[in-house]
Amino acid sequence: MVRRFIEERIVPNYSEWEKAGVVPREIWREAGELGILCPSVPEEYGGVGGDFLYNAIVTEEMARVGAMAPTFYLQSDIIAPYLVNFGTEEQKHHWLPKMLSGEVVASLGLSEPSGGSDLKNLRTSAIRDGDEYVINGQKVFITNGTVSDLIVLACKTDPEAGARGVSLILVETDREGFARGRQLDKIGCKAQDTAELFFSDLRVPASNLLGEEGKGFYLLMSELAQERLVQSIRAVRSSEAALEWTINYAKDRSLFGKQLADFQNTQFTIAQLEAEVQGQRIHVDRCLELHLNGELDAVSAAKLKLVTTQLQGRVMDECLQLFGGWGYMTEFPIARAYVDARMARIGGGTIEVMKHIISKDIFGSPSRS
Repeated sequence: MVRRFIEERIVPNYSEWEKAGVVPREIWREAGELGILCPSVPEEYGGVGGDFLYNAIVTEEMARVGAMAPTFYLQSDIIAPYLVNFGTEEQKHHWLPKMLSGEVVASLGLSEPSGGSDLKNLRTSAIRDGDEYVINGQKVFITNGTVSDLIVLACKTDPEAGARGVSLILVETDREGFARGRQLDKIGCKAQDTAELFFSDLRVPASNLLGEEGKGFYLLMSELAQERLVQSIRAVRSSEAALEWTINYAKDRSLFGKQLADFQNTQFTIAQLEAEVQGQRIHVDRCLELHLNGELDAVSAAKLKLVTTQLQGRVMDECLQLFGGWGYMTEFPIARAYVDARMARIGGGTIEVMKHIISKDIFGSPSRS
């Protein structure tokens, strides 16, 4: 069902969405009607109560056709779990059914112009004033920022407390004091709208606090393993798709009197990539199994993201090379996949951050003199 929806409603329109830089809201509502959004949300909040494999199917089927938008994964795999795991009953009953139906599109407000995703040094503030928080600040690189109705916003409720001063607050985008900045022009992921957001004396009720005040850093860290697993699932399925496209092209392409697939260079390149991608497929499936059992830790997720996204970049590069000049033309899906893959080594924590997490686990925290 998911594959049919993607092939009928997403693939034929994707080029137009890339030009527009945004996906029409009706696609979100259609996906909601089919139950594609937030499938692991419990039944009491309108979901089907499925396990994470339901979410993984959607991610894999989107990656199979090279579609980075709509960003169903952000709504289903990242934002909905914050509400399910840390929201009040009132917050869950109010927002989750609307997210499931596609009536509400949500975004996550973390990155800032001054420090990227350095959450300990956030400058966006939310200062308590009676029964309200007054929010001031700016966010950047916000996926769904152009269309979102709800933002899970990382703020400093105690500007002097470092990580202990970070809180998550639900912000409705129709409130006075909220403004969307420019829609950012990216080299890839063109159909995925990305924007700047501004908050100027914006007031929300104290009941919009997600979880406990000062626990925002902990809440964010607790969901990072799943976010990195999602990116790894997409990386491996994208790599598998690129190999499928390249093998089919090599069998059809004639060069110097024989097929491209008959050249040893082609065969050896594909054989090497096929073996490596299969190895990472097994790695991903094992981590999926661990995650379903509640056993996937942050370090294992970092290792997975490190190797799968690095391999994805190399697969796209070497497969594009086999397409020759046609690989550089956007009419071929490998061209789009090549530029889209570059984000995988940045989003959800850069490759360098993954190496830091892994090395810290191996060697411990660096000593300070």
